[in-house]
Amino acid sequence: MKLKVGDKVRVIAGSSKGKEGKIIKTLRKENKVIVEGAHIVKKHKKGNGQETGGILEVEAPIDASNVMLIDPKTKKPTRIGYTIDEKSNKKVRISKKSNEKID
Repeated sequence: MKLKVGDKVRVIAGSSKGKEGKIIKTLRKENKVIVEGAHIVKKHKKGNGQETGGILEVEAPIDASNVMLIDPKTKKPTRIGYTIDEKSNKKVRISKKSNEKID
């Protein structure tokens, strides 16, 4: 998975198509991400002695293929690629649209 927690993404498919937000959590084994403010579902929670119950609205996981990273330079959705940084000799993520480093 090429996405990380904190990346700003746009949903490109599903009921939340067009919404933008930051990634709160990544579920690598399932290839899913949880995006802030997108794919809101209602969850029924039973109360106990300390907390009250009720119907909560929470973000549900979205498949990673249904979101695209927002390019920091052009502010448009872009694909992610990798290249080797010559100074540190490490693999870094780059934007395919503007060829800029993401991290």
